[in-house]
Amino acid sequence: MKNLISLTLLVLSICGQLIAQELPYLKQSAFKGGEKLEYKLKYGFLSAATGQLTVTDTKTGSGGDAFRLYATGKTAGAFALYTVKNEYNSYIDAKTFLPYYYTENIREGGYRRNDKVTFDQKTKSVNGNKGDFKSTVSQTFDLLSAYYFARNLDLSTVKPGESFKLTYFLNDEIATLGIKYIGIETIKTDLGSLECLKFSPEIKPGRIFKKNSQLFLWVTNDGNRIPVKANVDILIGFCHIRTHKSRWLET
Repeated sequence: MKNLISLTLLVLSICGQLIAQELPYLKQSAFKGGEKLEYKLKYGFLSAATGQLTVTDTKTGSGGDAFRLYATGKTAGAFALYTVKNEYNSYIDAKTFLPYYYTENIREGGYRRNDKVTFDQKTKSVNGNKGDFKSTVSQTFDLLSAYYFARNLDLSTVKPGESFKLTYFLNDEIATLGIKYIGIETIKTDLGSLECLKFSPEIKPGRIFKKNSQLFLWVTNDGNRIPVKANVDILIGFCHIRTHKSRWLET
């Protein structure tokens, strides 16, 4: 179940384009304070977990405009017997959408993990539980801020079949994720039929994923670019994530 919750956050983080190690983004934010998104994860036909994402207006330490991104995920249904309740916070600059501070509180059965991470984008450095880390790019994310940054990316030149990369910090490690853009599809969701951009992120086979497993993600092809569906084959079944509810509040 720990891996199912991690998969939920991984899926929510994916969508982007790499140009000369710089991810181009739109100046007008696709999200704002007061936004709330809710997701459901199913293992086959069984409800396995729920997730919630919210955005709040805040200020940086120097008084600049910023957003606080908050995510929580917990087990549900038959899987609630294994107690999981995880919380994540990411604080990002409202102009660059890059993170400067991140926390996570992991509670999975008897396992506990509390992380506090500081990003210095100018020096390409990250300070985590195990000290300082150096990035090779000028934009490094935690998974939560990566998802929101991706919604603001300029995708005007992306073509079907193109691949790109996203750099993020997770579990005291800087890693890079490759993603392929598949094309445009109209899919049925709890929010109705939506035209979506379809992506396929890289996954590594192992004790969770099959050798030929593929992860597919559908993101609304509009100004909001909200991930509304994800499917992936795993060794002992099939998981899918769908948007359950969304709300935008005026601030």
